[in-house]
Amino acid sequence: MSEPTLNQKAFAGPARAAGNGPLDAGWLRQLCLAAGADDVGFVEVERPALAGERAHLAAAFPRTRSLISVVLRMNRDNVRSPARSVANSEFHHTGDAVDHVARRITARLEREGIRVMNPPMAFPMEADKWTTERMWVVSHKPVAVAAGLGHMGIHRNVIHPRFGNFILLGTILVGEEISQYAQPLDYNPCVECKLCVAACPVGAISPEGAFNFSACYTHNYQEFMGGFANWVETIADSRSGKDYRRRVPESETISKWQSLAYGPNYKAAYCMAVCPAGEDLIGIYRANKKEHLEEFVKPLQAKREPIYVIRGSDAETFVKRRHPHKTVRYVRGSLRARSIANLLRGMALTFQPGAAKGLEAVYHFTFTGAETAEATVTIKEGKLRVQPGLTGEPNLRMTADAATWLGFLAQEKSLLWALLTRRIRLKGNPKWLRAFGKCFPT
Repeated sequence: MSEPTLNQKAFAGPARAAGNGPLDAGWLRQLCLAAGADDVGFVEVERPALAGERAHLAAAFPRTRSLISVVLRMNRDNVRSPARSVANSEFHHTGDAVDHVARRITARLEREGIRVMNPPMAFPMEADKWTTERMWVVSHKPVAVAAGLGHMGIHRNVIHPRFGNFILLGTILVGEEISQYAQPLDYNPCVECKLCVAACPVGAISPEGAFNFSACYTHNYQEFMGGFANWVETIADSRSGKDYRRRVPESETISKWQSLAYGPNYKAAYCMAVCPAGEDLIGIYRANKKEHLEEFVKPLQAKREPIYVIRGSDAETFVKRRHPHKTVRYVRGSLRARSIANLLRGMALTFQPGAAKGLEAVYHFTFTGAETAEATVTIKEGKLRVQPGLTGEPNLRMTADAATWLGFLAQEKSLLWALLTRRIRLKGNPKWLRAFGKCFPT
């Protein structure tokens, strides 16, 4: 089916302010709204806040000069429903709509002779970069914030000033300047009500605003990427159909089929469901906070459901303490680094502050072989710090062949074998390595 084109009379005026100058911002905004966007913002690629994006944008579309950030709102009560099939259907349909809107805008600009590209709002992604680099072409959230379309709440979702966090985002890469760019909001719509803290089934959001990425990813994304890979490995490890059924409940198998057939399903996203921020919502919430709690928060808290955790993680402790009526399902950690550079960058994502309670230690890591690197890891007061180079006086020094250490972390190589063959060498009491391991359960 061909993509519907925009009504040529839906907006008037020239594409450019004058001659061969920049694209006219008013004309472009009108185009985007006519294409179906609920809101839109423009930002220059050289904006300092987007410094971390520029190399990725240049690799995907070297001509990028400007970015169009597109917002589509979701139907709120669908996202709020304890029936997560309803919420997931809303996520998928709105996500498809974002891509369709971005493609319409791209098609019209191309017909105007403007070089432009629209990456997907979510999937498909560059899957060959899984475990080595980031898979996504552009990070939509920082672009939306820079384009004045909202700010990040403590739940790590962008909150639009009017629509709240019930939105999905798209980004279009434009090979030309735009006559006027937006600036970030001068306030944050997040009211820090902490309802996302109360609703999260794995305790991924702390009251102070810290975020446990591993806890969120392991449960909410169980049927995406690494969770799916773990399921395939479970099938491969099973001796028979009976053994597989012992490992995986039938309802979980059906859920995997459903995700394969209709798009991967989020297991929670409760933080988004309960958020009352945004002009369209905040007044209703403030008028009757108790009703909001009873209608949207408590049903999610009370829901009987499997919660996916890594054994020994902070999420496991949280679920057993706060939600004894929910069923703990143990899964393997799927954030397996395949390079030392990614390992060092990703430590903050898998670190478990609760498991590190009471530990104060400094570690020196020296990697040799295919990848060489030196790093100092400090754990103190439940916080992690990773620095390049070797600094301070360590409790433990470790020198390891890079491939061997990565293989050990992936549970593909024996630590005892590595120590006996001196592919891994320790200087200091091994208890410090055991303590380190507890902070990164797999």
